[in-house]
Amino acid sequence: MLRAATQVFSHLHLADSPTGVRSVWIIWFESVFDLNEVQNPSCLVYREAEALSPADPENVKEMIAAQDLHTDFQFSQEAESQWSSDTDFEDPDGKDAKTGKGMAAKKGKKVPGEKTKGGGARKAPSAGKVNGHHQENGTENMTLFEVVKMGKSATQSVVDDWIEAYKQDRDVALLDLINFFIQCSGCKGAVSGEMFRNMQNSEIIRKMTEEFDEDSGDYPLTMSGPQWKKFRISFCDFIAVLVRQCQYSIIYDEYMMDTIISLLTGLSDSQVRAFRHTSTLAAMKLMTALVNVALNLSINMDNTQRQYEAERNKVIAKRANDRLELLLQKRKELQENQDEIENMMNAIFKGVFVHRYRDSIAEIRAICIEEIGMWMKLYSDAFLNDSYLKYVGWTMHDKQGEVRLKCVNALQGLFYSRELGARLELFTSRFKDRIVSMTLDKEYDVAVQAIKLLTLVLQSSDEVLTAEDCESVYHLVYSAHRPIAVSAGEFLFKKLFSHRGPEEEGLPRRGRQSLNGGLIKTTVFFFLESELHEHGAYLVDSLWECGSELLKDWETMISLLLDEPMAGEEALTDRQETALVEIMLCAIRQACECHPPVGRSTGKRVLTAKEKKTQLDDRTRITEMFAVALPLLLAKYCVDIDKVTNLLQIPKFFDLDIYTTGRLEKHLDALLRQIWEVQDKHTDTEVLEACSTTYHYLANEEFTIFNRVDIARSQLLDELVDKFNRLLEDFLQEGEEPDEDDAYQVLSTLKKISAFHNAHDLSKWDLFTSNYRLLNTGLQNGDMPEQIVIHSLQCTHYIILWHLAKVSDGGSIKGDMVTLRKQMRAFCLMCQRYLNGINNAVKEQAFTILCDLLLIFSHQIMSSGREQLEPLVFMPDSSLQADLLNFILDQVFIDQDDDNNSTDGQQDDEASKIEALHKRRNLLAAYCKLITFNVVEMNTGADIFKQYMRYYNDYGDIIKETMSKTRQIDKIQCAKTLVLSLQMLFNEMLSELGFNVDRSTSAFCGIKELARRFSLTFGLDQLKTREAIAMLHKDGIEFAFKEPSPQGPGSPPLNLAFLDVLSEFSSKLLRQDKRTVHTYLERFMTVQMALQREDCWLPLISYRNSLQARGDDDTMSVLSGISSRGSTRSKKPKPATANKRKYPEAEESSCSSSDAVWMNREQNVQTPVMMHSPHLTSTVLRDPKKMRPEDSYTGAYTMPTEQHPHQPVPLQQQQPHHHHQAAIDYNTQVTWMLTQRQQAEARQQQERVSMQYAKMRNHMQQAIRRGSGLMEDDEEPIVEDVMMSSEDRLEDMNEGMDFDTMDIDLPASKNRRERTELKPDYFDPSSIMDDSVLNVSMF
Repeated sequence: MLRAATQVFSHLHLADSPTGVRSVWIIWFESVFDLNEVQNPSCLVYREAEALSPADPENVKEMIAAQDLHTDFQFSQEAESQWSSDTDFEDPDGKDAKTGKGMAAKKGKKVPGEKTKGGGARKAPSAGKVNGHHQENGTENMTLFEVVKMGKSATQSVVDDWIEAYKQDRDVALLDLINFFIQCSGCKGAVSGEMFRNMQNSEIIRKMTEEFDEDSGDYPLTMSGPQWKKFRISFCDFIAVLVRQCQYSIIYDEYMMDTIISLLTGLSDSQVRAFRHTSTLAAMKLMTALVNVALNLSINMDNTQRQYEAERNKVIAKRANDRLELLLQKRKELQENQDEIENMMNAIFKGVFVHRYRDSIAEIRAICIEEIGMWMKLYSDAFLNDSYLKYVGWTMHDKQGEVRLKCVNALQGLFYSRELGARLELFTSRFKDRIVSMTLDKEYDVAVQAIKLLTLVLQSSDEVLTAEDCESVYHLVYSAHRPIAVSAGEFLFKKLFSHRGPEEEGLPRRGRQSLNGGLIKTTVFFFLESELHEHGAYLVDSLWECGSELLKDWETMISLLLDEPMAGEEALTDRQETALVEIMLCAIRQACECHPPVGRSTGKRVLTAKEKKTQLDDRTRITEMFAVALPLLLAKYCVDIDKVTNLLQIPKFFDLDIYTTGRLEKHLDALLRQIWEVQDKHTDTEVLEACSTTYHYLANEEFTIFNRVDIARSQLLDELVDKFNRLLEDFLQEGEEPDEDDAYQVLSTLKKISAFHNAHDLSKWDLFTSNYRLLNTGLQNGDMPEQIVIHSLQCTHYIILWHLAKVSDGGSIKGDMVTLRKQMRAFCLMCQRYLNGINNAVKEQAFTILCDLLLIFSHQIMSSGREQLEPLVFMPDSSLQADLLNFILDQVFIDQDDDNNSTDGQQDDEASKIEALHKRRNLLAAYCKLITFNVVEMNTGADIFKQYMRYYNDYGDIIKETMSKTRQIDKIQCAKTLVLSLQMLFNEMLSELGFNVDRSTSAFCGIKELARRFSLTFGLDQLKTREAIAMLHKDGIEFAFKEPSPQGPGSPPLNLAFLDVLSEFSSKLLRQDKRTVHTYLERFMTVQMALQREDCWLPLISYRNSLQARGDDDTMSVLSGISSRGSTRSKKPKPATANKRKYPEAEESSCSSSDAVWMNREQNVQTPVMMHSPHLTSTVLRDPKKMRPEDSYTGAYTMPTEQHPHQPVPLQQQQPHHHHQAAIDYNTQVTWMLTQRQQAEARQQQERVSMQYAKMRNHMQQAIRRGSGLMEDDEEPIVEDVMMSSEDRLEDMNEGMDFDTMDIDLPASKNRRERTELKPDYFDPSSIMDDSVLNVSMF
């Protein structure tokens, strides 16, 4: 009866019932059964339900399950699930959970009959299970790894199957679990039963390390793909469920957990990354599961203690002594279990975490920090103290952003709770400065989360962060990175706008006196104090997500601008009103466009239906509100330039249909009148352009208001044109000198016409004749005011463009194209004449307009099927090209101190310098576009390219991009342009320093450095740039021998030192091309030149050496690059001869044929100045099989039968004595042979040194780039240093951890790859250090 009642009572779910109902059931249960006489104390489990919250049924289950008292009947946990099989209630003794204590301390030492211990009477495996493993889809004998990897079975069932197997034979089940961890590491080996019984963990790990297959560096936790991502989740779930299902008996048998913890601790100390990574993840997840168990035990102990105190406090008559003893016994058992769990956690923490939180692999460090954050959040009583917080604080200085991010996320989980945040005062005071500095982290994700962490800190306490700390976050609202700005905006909103006093509760919702009125004023004050007034759009965007309701309160903003202040209220100043108008405009733009401002865009985002509806509603509300208020605002601030400019931009966000549907035509007429008033009173370009843009938007033919707007616009333009023509006649009258008042009237009218002509077609007023006449008079008289000329040029430019648009549309008559062609050419000639003037501002305007017109009317005008515009194509002549280039050289390539064009003459003002630099960059970019679009000759770019090094900081990006574009157009012509720029610099150096070139001077070194930079721009693919590099060498050689020496025939040519510059490009030649270039070089050399060894001939010697050096490295790099494109890295070792690969015959024939073609092309080139080399015939013949072209130059210098007609004959050769001539030839040949032998020996020595250097350099490059080629095979797996050195105290890590790794030199073996194949963290102490620590760039 008791058993039946207990089962009925277990299904009542009293924890879900109200407290009164629950008490009634308990009273009834006590009245029916005398608990004092019940021998089975398990019934007391329902007493504990009194202490639980009625809304927390899970606590009831955990509390009930926590009873470590066994009965002879089985409880049901829920209607759809049963108790885990490890809660063995069928054991009549109830002591099997503890039988393993002291009996199996050492693994492999089994006592007889041990199989039955720890599990009591065992059930046979149920159907569908084989060897304790779940069967699915007919698969049998699957390992745990395969089952978890498939992910088809529920983790709960997999764990239950394993527990059943463990009860049958715990050694076999535990062996399966060990192999599960081994296989999850990617190891192909397996632990056998004999190894498990007879070997220690360290020996097993060593054996598995030897069998580790590392053909690929990946293992399950690092493999890509959805399957392996799910595997990681399943792997972690398996460990968590395993501990949860075993938490009542098996984990206390001192066998399973000891074995697992010992294995994972050993694997986590392995030098194999896969073992270390997998075991660390498993150990940390195991620790998290144990923390949950310890938390449940702690709750149960508190409940038991409370029940014990309640029972003991009863009067003696009602006190149940047996119950007190049972509660004491229960508390004792819970305490023992708690102690065991704490011992397990201490073993994992000290054996794994303490070592791995500073592992050399950032991923492993991140795992440790993520899990310790979970421990502190779950079980704060045990872990939320300085002993554990210090690890998070220290690791915030980690050099990898991934680890720092985990630290910040862990702290966020703690500060979310106010209760936990209050216990972090000491930690916050110690590491607050570090957290604040992380808001400027170089990793954007870390910076974003650091700002969010400070927001949580701010919510927990207002006194923690000082004003300086807050200000360091405030300015981030202007960051170009939107997530950072939004996070900073949330911080700002919480700090400034979230505090409301009791006096603010009764304020109106809208209007000047509303709560939003004060908040908007606060926003304006912050905007002005930040001193970044031009970034109002950034501020609004930052606050939009958290404060959009405030920023959309345009009614209050209008009230603050139009209404008079109340009594005692301080009115806004003029500066504050200007800032408020700007913020209001930015908020309107943000609401209507629904995307971030320029510079913060993160890509085009499709609006949801809800966002589209909100956008339409906001636009309607804006139109209805500002259609009425905008004319009033313009009337009030009509004379204020900044306010009017911003206010005139509001109409372009209107829904113009509302003017008609809302009967707001009178407000439209008021708006048009105010716009007319504004343009009449202002001459500022920004205001006039704003007026023009507003007319352009309102004059939309799709809306019914078009007629009203078009009439007003036509009246305005008629008045302006008539006024301009009348003033121009008076201004240009002959015989009278115009006064300043007339000039001002002409200028103001011309400004307005130019501003309106930018957005409106004024062709019907024929303004070209008037402007051309004005410009021509200015050239003739030379006294035309600067601003009149500038605006007249701009207006004429607009006239040409509107005329072109009309012709392009096909709506013009035949004569219009002829007229346009004449006007365009006449205007270009006019601009060229002004380009040669003396006024810099006018010259800049003329240059900009010329560049635009030349680009528009180039051959590009005929693209997209507009061949009928071919008569309009205009290409600049040589004089115009020269004028444009001279302007660039005079106005752009100048020192900062020489620039006198900055406004107000403030050369020392940084803002003016930046503005002037920006202007010069625009001018240079305009000219470079002419080069890249083939409008001007490409060789004119030589004058630009030669400035690359000198003005690298100012224009380096523009020049480099121009070189890249020109190379895409024509590689050979680009190479000729580059060498021409070097020749120009060389000639300039000769003119300054004289004929005796000192190669150690800064000028010559600068030319060499520029050549080196040019060489780098050709990239690594030598086949693509082969012809261009060869042509570059050809032009350089001809230039070097072009001019003879002014000191006589025996001296080196004047430009011979240029070969030293040219040698910077030798590395870009293929080996066969080096031979071809060397042969071409010999055509310019004489025998005497080849024998010279003086210092003045060193450029020739070094250049020849650069061409004669073996090209093995270059050739092999090209060949390997070709072969690597078609195949992946092979796992099989290559034969030893693979490294000495030769060209196939077909390839050599093609190369030789191409060389022959290139040489034949050059045979017709006349050698400038220097004569052809005489040919020598040697009296000593070498075996042709032993002769190599690299070993001597004899083949290049064979004796001719007759002297070249242009070669000056030496005096010794002019003697008529033939015997003496023969003797001289013999001596010359002997000297030549000795010289060649010495050169051959020197070359061989140099080649050996070069080969060693090349190998060393190749290894260094591969180590840096972490190449993926398989270099050799080994027997042993790769091992690495797994611990970051802690030579200094751990406390010093707070100031900046200085990690180090020891070098592990492994012997060559069968299965080991080169270290170059390893990932960046292998054997790389700098992988965990950032640039701020190293302060040295790797490249």
